[in-house]
Amino acid sequence: MKTWIAKPEEVDRKWWVVDAADQTVGRIATQIANKLRGKDKPQFTPHVDTGDFVVVINSDKIRFSSDAKAHQKKYYSHSRHFGSLKEITAEKQIQKDSTKVIESAVKGMLPKNRLARKQLKKLKIYSGTEHPHGAQKPQALAIQTREV
Repeated sequence: MKTWIAKPEEVDRKWWVVDAADQTVGRIATQIANKLRGKDKPQFTPHVDTGDFVVVINSDKIRFSSDAKAHQKKYYSHSRHFGSLKEITAEKQIQKDSTKVIESAVKGMLPKNRLARKQLKKLKIYSGTEHPHGAQKPQALAIQTREV
């Protein structure tokens, strides 16, 4: 029996919308990364992009699992000139540009290759409740939270 491999032109892509209000960064990022890769589909193939599009709204209302993590976690940027390394805490990064917090968390959960860069382009993040993807009719993705 031959092994079946998904072909990029045969993949049925859906659009999902995720409300990030009062969600923790890591828990929401794992489920978004799984949707982007297509790991929840039966036709998942590791070397083919079988994932869906994900629209994240309310990224400015995202939270970390503890207040200490929001003060201690740092995001770095570098312009490739000597002495230009900048660091900013997660709390200030959410105030400045909250989309980068979710994007970097999801990017860290994807493999480090060309396919992951292609999959990351299917992630659309917006800080408010409005998004321009209404014509694609995105379905709401229920984020599973762990009860403590």
